[in-house]
Amino acid sequence: MEVGLILGTGQSHYQIDIDMIKMAEQAGFSSVWTSEAWGADAISAASWILAQTTKIKVGTAICQMPARTPALMATTSITLQHLSGGRFILGLGASGPQVVEGWHGVPYGKPIPRTREYVEIIKKIMAREAPLTHEGEHYTIPLTGEGTTGLGKPLKTILHSRYPLKIYSASISPGGVRSSAQHCDGVIPVYMDPDHYGGIQKYVDQGLEKADGEKTMNDFDVAPFVAVIQDDDIEKARAPVRENMGFYIGGMGARNKNYYADYARRLGFEEAADKIQDAFLAGRKAEAYSHVPNELIDRVALVGPKARIKEQLQRWKTAGDERRVHAMLCRVNGFEAAQTLAEEMM
Repeated sequence: MEVGLILGTGQSHYQIDIDMIKMAEQAGFSSVWTSEAWGADAISAASWILAQTTKIKVGTAICQMPARTPALMATTSITLQHLSGGRFILGLGASGPQVVEGWHGVPYGKPIPRTREYVEIIKKIMAREAPLTHEGEHYTIPLTGEGTTGLGKPLKTILHSRYPLKIYSASISPGGVRSSAQHCDGVIPVYMDPDHYGGIQKYVDQGLEKADGEKTMNDFDVAPFVAVIQDDDIEKARAPVRENMGFYIGGMGARNKNYYADYARRLGFEEAADKIQDAFLAGRKAEAYSHVPNELIDRVALVGPKARIKEQLQRWKTAGDERRVHAMLCRVNGFEAAQTLAEEMM
């Protein structure tokens, strides 16, 4: 199984621990991944890391699709592939309506059709088989109609694609996972229980069946985020994971449309998901976080003393051997946690 590092979005001041990344590269980590929300952007950070490394792959987890046209994302990817010798991985996500409409000022639309169209356009551009045209629900290229000049014409990228590009899509909903399996090279779940692959398996299988007929799990990567918090005080280690999961399960969506809560229910935590949502949506965030069970945290994250993390990693190794998980994208709490991963996984 491959192991990558996932970086945060940063606070008011953004910085990258390039020393830890270089250690990870030397130790054999396969990749490092950048993020974005409504602060630092993922592409600038990825470029910075690619320029200061030589072997490790660098991915985006994720680039917000509504923030960039698919044509710009395609040429950005080709550019980074040229400059890095093919070490860039494109991770895409639909983000959420609060960010897309409240920050980027564009309609949120339908995330699954948008992802399908976005990836299709990128692949057309990279193939360079014909000037770009597309007629879809979210994108029309060339654009015509009200407000346009009528002068747009189909174009073919000047920049040739020299390296294959892997495209991942972040998703945890049934439809999103199906779409990822059908159209992309991998899926990035925000969290995952390696012993409960059934939570997404049937949707992956359905997506692969809808693909070209020859696509199998050997052609598709499951690469979940995994929090790795190393601390001798296990409750202290669980705390940031508890808060993060409480926020996603409780507040990332409406009561009847929250994919993170639905996934927690599919993992067997229906009562906890209901309590988390009830408290969070009522404004009682601390109470919502308190309802995140230790068992759920321990299933999807690696927390506690070094010896405990090494013991828990065996579950992930088994999932990798059985090809249920291709890569762990690990959000570590420091250098020591990264070293523990290197000792056990490399």
